Amino acid sequence: MKLSANRETNLNLVSSSRNPQRIGNDCQSLLKTFRRIRSFSELIAAPLSAEDCSVQTMPDVSPTRWHLAHSSWFFETFVLKRFLPRYVVFDERFEFLFNSYYNAIGKQFPRNLRGTITRPNLEEIRDYRRHVDLHIQQLLEGKPSGYQQAIPLLILGLNHEQQHQELMLTDIKHVLFHNPFHPAYHSNLAEIDLDQVPLSGRNVDSTIVSEAIVDIGSAGDGFCFDNELPVHRALVLEHSAASSLVLNRDYLEFIRDGGYTNPEHWLSLGWAWVQSQQITAPLYWQSTADGQWRQYGLSGMRPLHLDEPVCHVSYFEADAYARWAGARLPTEFEWEYSAGVAQQSLLESNSSSPTGVFADYLLANNQPIHPKASHASGAISWLGNVWEWTSSHYSPYPGYRPKQGAIGEYNGKFMCNQFVLRGGSCATSADHIRVSYRNFFPPDARWQFSGIRLAH
Repeated sequence: MKLSANRETNLNLVSSSRNPQRIGNDCQSLLKTFRRIRSFSELIAAPLSAEDCSVQTMPDVSPTRWHLAHSSWFFETFVLKRFLPRYVVFDERFEFLFNSYYNAIGKQFPRNLRGTITRPNLEEIRDYRRHVDLHIQQLLEGKPSGYQQAIPLLILGLNHEQQHQELMLTDIKHVLFHNPFHPAYHSNLAEIDLDQVPLSGRNVDSTIVSEAIVDIGSAGDGFCFDNELPVHRALVLEHSAASSLVLNRDYLEFIRDGGYTNPEHWLSLGWAWVQSQQITAPLYWQSTADGQWRQYGLSGMRPLHLDEPVCHVSYFEADAYARWAGARLPTEFEWEYSAGVAQQSLLESNSSSPTGVFADYLLANNQPIHPKASHASGAISWLGNVWEWTSSHYSPYPGYRPKQGAIGEYNGKFMCNQFVLRGGSCATSADHIRVSYRNFFPPDARWQFSGIRLAH
């Protein structure tokens, strides 16, 4: 299929395809949303023991108990201390223990040592959460003078907690994988259906996009992070974008063709990383003595399903695969435009965005947090399942200005040596993703549910 339109049509098309999260500003609906999102954190942690919640397997992984505490610290620090009269903090020591990177707030306990802290224990942290929840309720019901200024920070805090919910899932997966018995996250999760209808051959369907000047960034009136702003125009050259993701079967061909042993496919830093870390396959893949492949997921270790999207690959691996396949990774602007077209098609067909590839739906329906194989086209190919690496460095948009104060440290300070990922994953909540959302990680990161879409 070829998409072609004049410049003005493209500008309107992409702008109208935004689907930003909308949280009601009235106190009653905001309190309802607050309770729902806070409860989902507890649901994620529910299958875990206190011991599970204390382990840190690498510096990028934080213990579950730290995530539960830090997300509460955010509300206490940026909302309750400032806007609830006579608020008394739960524990003064928590400001140091659970501050992540906000230098304007004060010193932080070292990130790589979070797993060394055994106290406060998990039950004390849950008491802390209940304390914060009670006082947020008092703020919203009491409506003290100036409370309206707290609303944007409260909404930011809810989105911040949803980010940490995703990290809770990706981090505990890394923790449980390092147990030699590879236990399942949740013993009651349904087994993944390995008899799903297989896809045939290499997935080469693509959409040709004509050259256009398009709007990039969040143009809606709902919530977005500051790194999605301001809306600005970008030139997108004619290109083709794959209609769906690279599959395990595709990536297995790359491995069997010597992909990890041939330096010509790799960036210099990537090749050095492969050699120094002895990388031979995506994270969580294991080969058996008879040459078969297994993959660890939150439902435990199982045979590799060839028709699922490949995930847990780094930028280095995604780029090397694209070069091997005679393709490239899309820029984040190409990605956003194409995803916007898919969203617009859903709107025009009166269809709703699929929810079965997001964490809140999967947990509610007792399904594993794992990418799904699917024939479906449209938005299901662009939102959910796996985060998609782009070739774009994480940089500020033209005219970007971080917010004043400690909140300004949320995104802007990380705009160096990172690459942009788009689209969300099976560990993301359905109401936490939009086509303008910009995730970012360094090029060697792969413990997230990150995958590949090709472009030409």
